[in-house]
Amino acid sequence: MADKKVKDNELSYAELVAKRDELKKKYMDLRFKMVIAHVDNPMQKRTMRREIARLNTFIQQKAPVKAEANAAEAK
Repeated sequence: MADKKVKDNELSYAELVAKRDELKKKYMDLRFKMVIAHVDNPMQKRTMRREIARLNTFIQQKAPVKAEANAAEAK
């Protein structure tokens, strides 16, 4: 798992946002499945929620860097 964290941290801002949005969609689908039918691994919901939160952390860390880069380009 530590290796996965390093890989996610190396992604660009746009890639992190895209990955988070994809994971959110999968999470919503999983929630829907849990209401409608049986799910083999109910712990998957918690894992996905934590993964989304971790990606949000990386996005927040990269957001100021992106804003500073845009400000430098404008000058």
